[in-house]
Amino acid sequence: MSRYDWGQTHPGIEQLEKAVSEARDKVVQHPLYAILDTHEALVTFMEHHVFAVWDFMSLLKSLQRELTCVTVPWIPTEHRSSRRLINDIVMVEESDELGGTDGKPAFISHFELYVNGMHEAGADTSAIDKLIELLRGGAPVVESLAAAGVPQASIDFAGTTWGIIENAPVHCQAAAFAFGREDLIPDMFTQVVAVNERSNKLNTFVDYLERHIEVDGEFHTPMAMQMVADLCGDDQAKWDACADTINTALAARARLWDAITAAVVTTAPATV
Repeated sequence: MSRYDWGQTHPGIEQLEKAVSEARDKVVQHPLYAILDTHEALVTFMEHHVFAVWDFMSLLKSLQRELTCVTVPWIPTEHRSSRRLINDIVMVEESDELGGTDGKPAFISHFELYVNGMHEAGADTSAIDKLIELLRGGAPVVESLAAAGVPQASIDFAGTTWGIIENAPVHCQAAAFAFGREDLIPDMFTQVVAVNERSNKLNTFVDYLERHIEVDGEFHTPMAMQMVADLCGDDQAKWDACADTINTALAARARLWDAITAAVVTTAPATV
């Protein structure tokens, strides 16, 4: 099933699909996926990609801030359907129920699950740990990315996302979320499972990918598409702005994939 098959048709969504198809193809057909065939390659990938997982959560929470009331006193906001959709997505992404012991459920964000997967794989988490520490202390985002020792390509990618969060209207943020984030990772799933069968050190990462595919394909992508349709309505200027934002986000993702590919090739063990 196509990730864009959200059970409905909408001329605006169809228009966006066409407007961003070239940029999206550069991401989903990127040669990076083919070289993620060793444990070392996947560790390198995670050490760069974790910052995209973090800024995904920031984009998500920005949408919740824009579409719902998160201040006191509470007042109802304008977009009734979208506020329900974004709250449902936040609940799963920020506090999913995964496993548990002694009959008690365990709740965890998908970001924390990803970092746990990095620990299990033996990946270096010092930069993402430092970033969270700096942000928790109130340091600015852009300065914190550099101070934490984040790879430059990941800084550039997160900087693009942060620009969308700070400067783009809510309909463009929703479009970047729907088209630029939710459906780009599942293509590597088979590769990761195959590597894990050899190393058995990627079980948590496999769990992350399985859950990501499940909730995004069945729930979150349709919800995100509906949000974009609700927020843009019949305003062609909004649809055009969404296309520009999506293309910007996808171009940033392609550059990140280029950089990770170069890093994987550079760190690959020499063959005799």
